[in-house]
Amino acid sequence: MKNIGFIGLGTMGRPMAHHLLAAGHRLLLHDVAPVAPDLVSAGGIACDSAKQVAQESDAVIIMVPDTPHVEAVLFAKGGVAEGLSKGMIVADMSSISPLATKEFARRIEALGADYLDAPVSGGEVGAKAASLTIMVGGKERAFSTMKPVFDKMGKSVTLVGGNGDGQTTKVANQIIVALTIEAVSEALLFASKAGANPALVRQALMGGFASSRILEVHGERMLKRNFDPGFRIELHQKDLNLALDGARALGLSLPGTAAAQQLFNACTALGGKAWDHSAILRALEVMASHEVAAT
Repeated sequence: MKNIGFIGLGTMGRPMAHHLLAAGHRLLLHDVAPVAPDLVSAGGIACDSAKQVAQESDAVIIMVPDTPHVEAVLFAKGGVAEGLSKGMIVADMSSISPLATKEFARRIEALGADYLDAPVSGGEVGAKAASLTIMVGGKERAFSTMKPVFDKMGKSVTLVGGNGDGQTTKVANQIIVALTIEAVSEALLFASKAGANPALVRQALMGGFASSRILEVHGERMLKRNFDPGFRIELHQKDLNLALDGARALGLSLPGTAAAQQLFNACTALGGKAWDHSAILRALEVMASHEVAAT
């Protein structure tokens, strides 16, 4: 597949697009902001609309923040739907509502194109390193066509089911991530308040059953007080809202997810909606009147 459209060139989309350019794809680019000069100098072609991107591509990738943004990219005036031709593939790599995804897929497939929902996990670090985990929902034939493209951006690419199942998997991922960050925060806060050295406590825990990627990466962020966003709290709030809305519709109780969301809400009240999600620690620190220090 030579001609690929890429819409949404922010924190995640920009490095992902660079990987596709490096792999030799002809890349048609569009964003709400002007396309970054480094993408153009690398060979990317800036387009005036999502429609133009679709008209000149064999497949279109979308990477935008939320459900309404995907809907606008697809179906607003000058959107992807207006430029589609039969046999094309639309791959939405955003993290959005599973229910809305099923409806978007139905509408795109009615136009003769295939639709994949392919949200990612790994954050900005994973996007830059091409080490994302990509969870895909859709038809096998479309997945087989797009997998070599996905492989240029991620290290783990899995077809998990039909349309909507990729997004459901991402919501499940975000539940686990939020609760694990909250658990690491509580553990380091407890250790620090008790008078132990939290850095050495983390080091010891990394060798045991409590070890995790989050303890490794976000635990270090907490100790260094580095809350510049790799993944913003406001985006994780959006994902947990999807989980809680889905749970309500399914008649489920997700108490841990609800508690984590309340802590994110507290961070937002403190002015931290753009903090990295590891800063959930700050809400706990305020309640404890104690700040975790590296030593």
